[in-house]
Amino acid sequence: MNELLLFEKELLAPSEALLNDLRRINGDILLLGAGGKMGPSLALLAKEAMHKAGLPHRVIAVSRFSDEQLRASLEAAGVHTIAADLLNEAELAALPFVPNVIYLAGHKFGTTGKEPFTWAMNAYLPGRVAEKYKQSRIVAFSTGNVLPFVPVSSGGLSEDATPAPLGEYGQSCLGRERIFQYFSNLNQTPALIYRLNYAVDFRYGVVLEVAKAVLEGRAIDLRTGNVNVIWQGDANEIAIRSLLHCATPARLLNVTGPETLSIRWLAHQFGAIFGKEPLFINEEQPTALLSNAGECHRLFGYPSVSIKQIIDITATWMQKGGAISGKATHFQEREGKF
Repeated sequence: MNELLLFEKELLAPSEALLNDLRRINGDILLLGAGGKMGPSLALLAKEAMHKAGLPHRVIAVSRFSDEQLRASLEAAGVHTIAADLLNEAELAALPFVPNVIYLAGHKFGTTGKEPFTWAMNAYLPGRVAEKYKQSRIVAFSTGNVLPFVPVSSGGLSEDATPAPLGEYGQSCLGRERIFQYFSNLNQTPALIYRLNYAVDFRYGVVLEVAKAVLEGRAIDLRTGNVNVIWQGDANEIAIRSLLHCATPARLLNVTGPETLSIRWLAHQFGAIFGKEPLFINEEQPTALLSNAGECHRLFGYPSVSIKQIIDITATWMQKGGAISGKATHFQEREGKF
């Protein structure tokens, strides 16, 4: 296990490209909604990169921080933390001015039955943040769920595609994009809409879910038979480096890996490693939620961690009994109900 954790540390070490870009990003970096799946590792990467680049700037992570252990671990690594409910106007107003903002706040799972809260988090709050930080650069996380399903042979949709989200989660995320776009135009705030389509880590994500199903002998639903994924460490680097590509009007950027990844193929890869025959239910539908990240790869290069590396490290982690997240991605969902 220690060997694997050392391998993870190597995979998550900041690249030279990140260090070079960070030297051009003047000032502190503020992460809003930093307590979710990506926030902690993003904060740690930014802090380590600041240190290696010889920069004095702070990385500030803002979250409700219901997990005090998480907050303590970030503080121990040199990340400055602030506990705040971003929907509380007084607590939002009390946050410090920072020239570089990465906005990760949002609500997805549990949307059904909590639609008003979802819209407040995903569409109302962005306007309050955009007004407060109108003099900053803002990278605002979004999702491929704002786009329609497309034929699996299409290569995915690029940034110029017309959004057509299914369900209230996707609709509210399009609302988030539109609000940031509006305030970017109104206040001339440089912004980038970061449309992420499935970041994965060996503790959570689509790849882990497929691996776990194969190992446990559970059937895998193939209706959504193809996905895009990107290693979370690569996605984190792109998020930080995207601060240099904020623009007015707000720039759209699809962020994911280069492959249209077959779920059936992925299951057979784990089957070969685990010595188990994958089980499947249903048949692949001709469409899937797929993004084309060609522009992202032009700006930042191909992801440094390949899908084969992701498969190998995920399988090893599971075989060694490593801790995993119980949160499912619901990548199979085809009606937009989360």
